[in-house]
Amino acid sequence: MSTKIIMQARMSSSRLPGKVLMDIHGRPMLSYLFEGLAKCKAVDGFLVATSLEPSDDPVAEFCKREGVGCFRGDLRNVAQRFLGAIKTEKLDSFVRICADSPLLDYRIIEKGLSAFRKGEFDLVTNVQKRTYPRGMSVEVLDAKIFCGAYREFSEEGDFEHVTKFFYRHPERFRIFNFENEPPLPVVNLSVDTPEDMALVKEIIGRLDKPHWEYTAAELVELRAELAGKDGTHG
Repeated sequence: MSTKIIMQARMSSSRLPGKVLMDIHGRPMLSYLFEGLAKCKAVDGFLVATSLEPSDDPVAEFCKREGVGCFRGDLRNVAQRFLGAIKTEKLDSFVRICADSPLLDYRIIEKGLSAFRKGEFDLVTNVQKRTYPRGMSVEVLDAKIFCGAYREFSEEGDFEHVTKFFYRHPERFRIFNFENEPPLPVVNLSVDTPEDMALVKEIIGRLDKPHWEYTAAELVELRAELAGKDGTHG
């Protein structure tokens, strides 16, 4: 069974344009995510799904330099990008993540994949009921089921958010939500605004070992320590 991680990325973010390649301590934000995902041994690799817009040429060029696969498709129809990547890579299943999560703990991906492979599920997720911080979101999907469901997508949100159709029809799909025990605070560790970027830069600047060695719980604890010192990251 072929399984890869597909991360969606674009430069035209409305609140923080160009964020995926913004500099964090001397290198692009996306490079941190690449490093973490490279530690995940439960998959057959990872690739980026970006758009065909000229604004996303730098994303494709960065992927080429890093030796990371890159599938390009419609800017607004993110689900179509995933569909194209699935067919191009001939995947049996895939992991969906967002490129605005530079500190994503790869062990969460492995946990989701373990649940997916042990059960008979169409979608394994940790976002239906959140027990992980934002920036640690993971979805594992059966590729054949996704491709079949795509033909029924009709709402704008189905195409933009990729998996919304499944959550709208829980009676039709075998969905399993895996949780962290104990639940972690649902704080933000993703990058969506300039303030988020400043926080992630501060967190990474405080790390005394490679970022991928830190668990989600340890990163939440460090975030809380920083919030306690300056009171700005509630």
